Amino acid sequence: MLGLAFAAFLLFGVALVIVGANQAALAAALGLDLAGSGLLVSSLSLGIGAGVLSTGPLVDRTARRPLFVAVSLGSAAALAAVGPDAGFARALACLFALGACLGGYETILNTAVAERYGERAARPLTLVHTGATLGAVVGAPLVAWIAARADFAASFRATGAAFALLGAAAFAVSLERAPGSPGPPAAAPPARPLSLGLVPYAAVAACYVGVETAVTLFAPPYARDALGLDPARGVRAISAFWLGLLLGRALFLFHPGPVDARLLAGAGLAAALALGAGAALDVRALELWVGLVGLLLGLVFPVFVLLTALRFPAARGTATGLVTGAGAAGGFVVPWLTGALGDARGVRVAFASLAAWCLALALAAALARRGERAKLVARSLGSSS
Repeated sequence: MLGLAFAAFLLFGVALVIVGANQAALAAALGLDLAGSGLLVSSLSLGIGAGVLSTGPLVDRTARRPLFVAVSLGSAAALAAVGPDAGFARALACLFALGACLGGYETILNTAVAERYGERAARPLTLVHTGATLGAVVGAPLVAWIAARADFAASFRATGAAFALLGAAAFAVSLERAPGSPGPPAAAPPARPLSLGLVPYAAVAACYVGVETAVTLFAPPYARDALGLDPARGVRAISAFWLGLLLGRALFLFHPGPVDARLLAGAGLAAALALGAGAALDVRALELWVGLVGLLLGLVFPVFVLLTALRFPAARGTATGLVTGAGAAGGFVVPWLTGALGDARGVRVAFASLAAWCLALALAAALARRGERAKLVARSLGSSS
């Protein structure tokens, strides 16, 4: 199972960067400005959120292997349908469908791995999720290499073929609940209603996914139009950013201290400074400072998911689902707004504006930390009484 899950998340990472690696060719073929390019990746992010939210209820009620095969083949079909003759509306629809399928099989695999390993699932889950960051690192130059030797549609078809093979491989792996493993409780205890304390974590998620998506899309036009570099440097910057995320998450595994929202605030503030300084000073070593931004943000995703689950222990599934959905909403809004700003003020200003979203992440984390401290005080007063 772990081999299938790792391969699936590897392709997940490739799918996340395929639009950014083909940004110039897609814009030329579909007649897009920067805002239009932003809507393409926004549609992918929105689809992922829809897939995560809609697949969850199905995982415990239907056979998982046919469902996994269906979403893998759906991903292949959505990718194969993107081409120079597709038109903007069809491209948007195909990327939304791709995102929905990706969100679907992410949910299936997360559930299956967690059930298979139980209390020992932290390391296996971390292992398979590194496949996504690794896929993004190697996917950007690979996609660009295929497109350079044929066209951008060939890179979409080749990735789609890999998804079709993934669906075929699933027939050799069991994704169902192991015999004897506990199923979902017949009557779960009533969950404590979610409070407004969820909002800061949702804001962190939205800012993080928005920045991640926008950097992936706009690094190539920023390299080309703002710095006058070869477009290949922008593709390498995408890989550097995702390599930074991968290293940041790997380093976080060795974090010895307590995990709280101060980590998120520090990461957001440091990333805002690095991104803002790199853009303001027109640093031509784009791969270096964009990779540094990825390194600084690497811990954000696992930490906000963990803290959300800890903050709302009686409603973990609902809370983490809502926060993940907020992340998808950020992945929709931020690239679109960044592209619109780029059309109005230039891609240099648009790319630099992502520092403001990193700063917003830090501020939201500071609010989350205040909520954590207030809850600790309330617990302390309750136990003393």
